[in-house]
Amino acid sequence: MKAMAPKKSRNETDHPDAPRPEAEWKLRLYVAGQTPKSLTAFANLRRICEEHLAGRYQIEVIDLMKHPELAQTDQIIALPTLVRKLPEPMKRIVGDLSNSERVVLGMNLEKLSGSPS
Repeated sequence: MKAMAPKKSRNETDHPDAPRPEAEWKLRLYVAGQTPKSLTAFANLRRICEEHLAGRYQIEVIDLMKHPELAQTDQIIALPTLVRKLPEPMKRIVGDLSNSERVVLGMNLEKLSGSPS
């Protein structure tokens, strides 16, 4: 019998930055207290994650008012900032994440959903 090569999924042929659909996503949101902009960023991030990554993501919120020393870890210079830790490569987006299309494109989520919304 001849051994068959496994079929390639759509994502195996995509760009190397494209995460696998089943990948665990680790996101870190840096904020400065419970400001309206920080709360908006968190709400927008949760909505986008539920739409594109339901059940496959973790969000860690880091309040730099309480832990300013952590800003250096991911080289944070503006707030709020979203950092995609996993899947690699690491990516950053600054702002309140209200432009969903920009977040989806910036985090490579369009590769998972087929096309940008």
